Amino acid sequence: MGASPRAVRAFVLLAGFYLVALCVLGVLAGAGTAAWVWAPHLVAIKVTVICALLGFPVLRGVFALGTGTGDGEEALPVTETDQPELWHAVRSLAERSGTRAPDEILLTGEVNAAVSEDARLLGLLPGRRRLYLGVPLLTGLTEPQLHSVIAHELGHYGNADTRLAGITRRGRDCVIRTVAAFQEREHKRIGKERSRQEEAAARRLRKGRKAKRVDTRGAGFGYRMTAKPFQAYARFYLRATSSVGRQQELAADRMAVRVAGRDATASALREIAALDAAHDFYQSRYALLGVEAGLLPPRGEVFGGLRHLLADPRRRSDLAELRCELPPGEKSPYDSHPPVAERVRLIEALPDDGLAAAPARPALTLLREARRVLAQLEDIILTPEALTMERADWPELTHRGMHALAAAAAEPLRTALAAAGVAPGSAAGDLTALLDRADAGQLWLVASHLPKSPEAARATGRAAQEFLRPALETGMRRLTELALVEKAGAYWELSWSDQARLRLPGAAYAGGTEETVAAAVRAAAAGAPDTAPLRTLLMH
Repeated sequence: MGASPRAVRAFVLLAGFYLVALCVLGVLAGAGTAAWVWAPHLVAIKVTVICALLGFPVLRGVFALGTGTGDGEEALPVTETDQPELWHAVRSLAERSGTRAPDEILLTGEVNAAVSEDARLLGLLPGRRRLYLGVPLLTGLTEPQLHSVIAHELGHYGNADTRLAGITRRGRDCVIRTVAAFQEREHKRIGKERSRQEEAAARRLRKGRKAKRVDTRGAGFGYRMTAKPFQAYARFYLRATSSVGRQQELAADRMAVRVAGRDATASALREIAALDAAHDFYQSRYALLGVEAGLLPPRGEVFGGLRHLLADPRRRSDLAELRCELPPGEKSPYDSHPPVAERVRLIEALPDDGLAAAPARPALTLLREARRVLAQLEDIILTPEALTMERADWPELTHRGMHALAAAAAEPLRTALAAAGVAPGSAAGDLTALLDRADAGQLWLVASHLPKSPEAARATGRAAQEFLRPALETGMRRLTELALVEKAGAYWELSWSDQARLRLPGAAYAGGTEETVAAAVRAAAAGAPDTAPLRTLLMH
């Protein structure tokens, strides 16, 4: 579908919302007028108030047009003076794509690329163009793969997708805001009715009478019914625009294949799917590991440290599996993108174009002074609170971050010890006191002070112990780790291949320190507690 028919379709869909709104407002106005003609004045006043209340969300949705705030994405703009290689690549790709190059290039922290355009007159006239590139793409892709990604985004410019996005986005905002306004008012009405009935029930109980059951099924009926036409149109609108969006993505894929080659485009899609999973894992397990301890990696490593994970041989093997086994994805009429597996299948089914995806240098080499750029990106994206955090190198960050997590996990048990009469002290002292209580047959008395679910609180005897056992063993394990750090100089060791593991200097336990600690904790928390293994560990 060409740009002109799509523009007409976008206008028709937007106009459809106004037609629905006009019909609903007409019905409400007609109801109010009829009440003044045929009903008593008091009834007419009540009907008019109700119609006004029901019409307000409609007017709110109607006047939402043009109130969009733009992209609003936090990003680092890079100039052609600072990054000539990147700009040269983008301009060259734009020329080969047959479209005007973007006016700005902005770097983000997401595994994504996108384009936007400040089109005028609801997309009739072109405007300022922006290209957003996620630095994880630069870190994990090769140059040909990145060229494919950029060509795909430039394809949206060439197909006028970005110009028409303004109409589509504004129409979607109008519909969604109208439905949300009705739901908000319905929920408020239900809440007020519930409070009224609960207060009435409380008054009846105080008078010794039986309270009525709270029933709010009729509350918000007017809002619920008035919202139905907009909900139906919202479903139709989202299905229609999402269908167009999927067609646009496939058209942009074809542009990427034409400019960058079939193999580079298919491999880029496979790589991005794996890179997305790797980036999420890296952020949670590495970059943000020390936040509880008030720590961040060295400057530039919050986003740049992903390269360590991608370079690890074991992680590379795991990522290779993700590339080969793309999830098929569940098709939904509301998805704006086809499943990645389907896109790759369609691309790989194309005839060989002779542009084989050969080994190439990493795309990050397109950035001059990459570490400086990554540090500047942190200044843009991180919160002011995060920017004031202490920076630590990776080994120190790993140890102190894991120590903070262990301390937090051990806190419920230490609080239970205090409730059982043990004065708070060092981790080693608290653990020794707990082992003494276990030898005295009071371990479950201490455990009874741990936080409980309602079901656990009702349990007694052996059942109560089984409910508490997971929390008890977790607390003991973490408290033992803290004690080993205090007494034996244990430390958590950084590994890009595996999770951080606790190590004892000079120890040679089969299976590792953590496995030894877990076995000793199980013995101490058994039905017949054996505290000797834990006491031996503390003597290391």
